[in-house]
Amino acid sequence: MHIPRATVVILALGVAGSALLGCSNSGTTDAQKKVPITTASRKALKEYLKGRDLQEKLRATDARAHFAAAANLDPSFARAYVGLANTAPTATDFFDALRRATACAGQASEGERYMIRALEAGVNGRPEEQLQNLTALVQAYPDDERAHNLLGLFYQGRQEWPQAAALFRRATEINPKFSQPYNQLGYALRFMEDYAGAEKAFTTYIELIPDEPNPYDSYAELLMKMGRFRESIVQYEKALSLNPNFANSYIGIGNDYIFLGEPIQARNSFTKLGFIARNDGEKRTAHVWAAISYLHEGNTAKALEEVGRQYDIARKGEDRFAMAGDLGLIAEILLEAGRTDEAEAKFTEAVEMAQSAIVTADVKEAARRNGLFDKARIALQRKDLAGAAAKAEQYRAQVEARKIPFEVRQSHELLGLIALEKGDFPTAVRELQQANDLDPRVLFNLSRAFAGAGNQEAARRTLDRAANYNAFALNYAFVRGKALAMLKGS
Repeated sequence: MHIPRATVVILALGVAGSALLGCSNSGTTDAQKKVPITTASRKALKEYLKGRDLQEKLRATDARAHFAAAANLDPSFARAYVGLANTAPTATDFFDALRRATACAGQASEGERYMIRALEAGVNGRPEEQLQNLTALVQAYPDDERAHNLLGLFYQGRQEWPQAAALFRRATEINPKFSQPYNQLGYALRFMEDYAGAEKAFTTYIELIPDEPNPYDSYAELLMKMGRFRESIVQYEKALSLNPNFANSYIGIGNDYIFLGEPIQARNSFTKLGFIARNDGEKRTAHVWAAISYLHEGNTAKALEEVGRQYDIARKGEDRFAMAGDLGLIAEILLEAGRTDEAEAKFTEAVEMAQSAIVTADVKEAARRNGLFDKARIALQRKDLAGAAAKAEQYRAQVEARKIPFEVRQSHELLGLIALEKGDFPTAVRELQQANDLDPRVLFNLSRAFAGAGNQEAARRTLDRAANYNAFALNYAFVRGKALAMLKGS
């Protein structure tokens, strides 16, 4: 599920390993081949393993209670804090848990230190260091299925699908009963448009844990992508019949109804999520998807009201980093609505809010750096091509120093948008082809660039991808209606 671009995306890495104290690992008998879990408390270990099992089944809220119990039983238990970070409902909770994990890393095993350093590097925008630590983890523990799954998640986050799929397959070979990599493999194959392979992975996932909601939820998302919305809803409802608190399925049902052209039904699903929400994260999620449903209808006022409610939850919880993300989302909506001056003010406020949040210096720097992307788009909307180009060059230089993949793609997107505005369609095509092709707004603009360059076949094909994106994405709400209308008129 895509997160609004204005927020800093944190890839929540899973947890790897078997027990230091001789416990088995999902049927594996040779615990020495797995990353040890370092704790002096058998009770803490028991709680941790319960949490890990639930987290691997994508039941983060349920898992969190067990990770908290493990940390209370052993305050030096680094892996328990990793679990708390990966199941955090708010940014404040995430960074607090990461700090605790890092502080306890010296008492953890070598494999656990690789994991903690990788998580810390990823959050702070050091992808090469993250890769080095995850690669070292796999090399040190080549027979640990969870280590391979972690490295696979890294490549999946970079949109390097073949590498990710190979690692997920290796994890299933090591332990065919380990369910999580089948889920991730299904998504990797879906992104590669191997829908038959994805369906096989998801059905195997269902067979392994038929009493858990997430396998049906994941399969439902594939059906949504394929345009089989009614069938998708049936699978989401199966997930909710097993666990009525499974938040993602309410989101999925709501999106299916959006794509079916039934916005009232969609918002009913998001309202249900609000009613069953167990923490601020789930409450905020209900509001953001209600906002997106209104954006699909072109109702900016109602969308802003919902984001305002989302912001109020973060404000009451004093989660300033989440507040920064909400301000950025408000700015995105205002910019799309042509309210340029208001958008500029909100983008500025978002960056300032991020600077006051309890996050690392690298995360604050990222907020400032990505503020240049927003300033360039503001200039572009004002037809100030020279100003947009100057900000784009500043952004490109800073991104080049960091080499964070999603920022590199944003830099190409920006250069493509400037070229498109100039009427330099070949350059626009070249740059937008290097941007994020999982962003329907990028696809929409790439279609425009192809059309301007005279390649009508590529333009229509790309426009069809934007119009029938059929997946979770804020930017889909900005372009779906326009793209469908253009397809119909062509």
